[in-house]
Amino acid sequence: MSNFFYGIEDLFVNYLFATYDIFRFMESWWTSNTINWVFSVVGIIAMLYWMKQLKIFNDSGEEDKSISSHSYL
Repeated sequence: MSNFFYGIEDLFVNYLFATYDIFRFMESWWTSNTINWVFSVVGIIAMLYWMKQLKIFNDSGEEDKSISSHSYL
């Protein structure tokens, strides 16, 4: 059973997260933090876009907002 967990470890460490080894060897603290800020800004922009789309859908009034249970209850 331990080989199963070693296999999962090998998959994640050596294959799926291999690109993150680049960050480990960066000597510059500023470069690493800049990359983190870029990811954060992209996430915030995606969240704002999603909220805008939800507002457009909500304002169109297509959704049935009546307070009722399922018909089989």
